[in-house]
Amino acid sequence: MIRYSEFLKRRETNYNEPELNLLKELNNFGAEFFIYEHLPLRTVEESKALRGTINGGHTKNLYLRDKKKNNYLVTTNENQEVDLKNLASFLSTSRLSFGSPDRLNQYLGVKPGAVSPLALINDKQNEVAFYIDQNLLKQEILNFHPLINTITISLQVSDFKKYLLQIKHTFQEIDFN
Repeated sequence: MIRYSEFLKRRETNYNEPELNLLKELNNFGAEFFIYEHLPLRTVEESKALRGTINGGHTKNLYLRDKKKNNYLVTTNENQEVDLKNLASFLSTSRLSFGSPDRLNQYLGVKPGAVSPLALINDKQNEVAFYIDQNLLKQEILNFHPLINTITISLQVSDFKKYLLQIKHTFQEIDFN
């Protein structure tokens, strides 16, 4: 666990501009966050096995599309089971399915395994509707991949909400109970 300033000084891995720009933007608007570097994590199960003791809420992020090709990002607690049929009903749509890797890259600029609400920075036209589990917002800290699955950042919920305002992206809370 390191802070942003330490990360810049001692990073051994070369990261691409998008990840570095995202971290820089979070830092520039005053967000306090910790950075954890790790092996690539593609699933919640891999994350649970390798993360050690990272405090805060751990997330599952689903990039979905409906029959009309509308895009959705749904962020839940990592242990939350999601019934796509019930979710489609809640969203007043039909036939939800997982978006293809190509669509994911087109709309959020990430690859499978790196999906998180931080990728909404790449959704310049607000074409992805974002829903977050209301129980996650009750946590003090949330953990996300910042456009790449070899880093996890721990971010205060208040700073996460400021981030969404900064990038001009709205969210809706969803109750999975």
